[in-house]
Amino acid sequence: MTFHDIFKSSFLENMTSISILDMVVALLLAFGIGLFIFMVYKKTYQGVMYSSSFGTTLIALTMITTVVILAVTSNVVLSLGMVGALSIVRFRTAIKEPLEIAFLFWSIAAGIVLAAGLIPLAVIGSVVIGVILIIFVNKKSYYNPYIVVLSCANSEAEKKAKEFLVQHVQKCVVKSKTATKGLIELNLEIRMKDDNTDFINELSDMNGINSAVLVSYNGEYMG
Repeated sequence: MTFHDIFKSSFLENMTSISILDMVVALLLAFGIGLFIFMVYKKTYQGVMYSSSFGTTLIALTMITTVVILAVTSNVVLSLGMVGALSIVRFRTAIKEPLEIAFLFWSIAAGIVLAAGLIPLAVIGSVVIGVILIIFVNKKSYYNPYIVVLSCANSEAEKKAKEFLVQHVQKCVVKSKTATKGLIELNLEIRMKDDNTDFINELSDMNGINSAVLVSYNGEYMG
């Protein structure tokens, strides 16, 4: 069959009708799965500033993808036009967390699978993905890391401060050191034995210690 024969046979004009019931069921399921994705995103969010609009976008994206795929599967001409239309779409919003990319693809994939009629795969797959994300994203180390910033007057004070920290914390590792005339600044990663932070007060009162700062470290780290 040549390209001329395709036009002659009106192949591009063929349309598959979609019943109202199928559309309603697909959109309701898309809304339900999108809402589930939103709840998982809210449960696993670990960023600094939570954006409720992104969560709403996940619901809308699941439903929009379902509508688009339903339209594409109903008509060949529409599918070709949709490819051209979507090729010019550009997303300008910056993704703040790498995990947000997974949620965006999850929403799009759920919408595609639902519109394709694979409802069990969409529902069961979304549940499995959500459980895995909740388990692994919320898994935290028992001993949370902290950063101690020390300002020492001399090397002797630096040595005493290190010995003091080794005795009062579970783990102490020097991350960086800056030395100038009359001043030594240390950044140390520590793992505390408990939630008691009184050792910082004792450390700041030591001779030769100008200041001692304890900061919670929220970055990626090896356990």
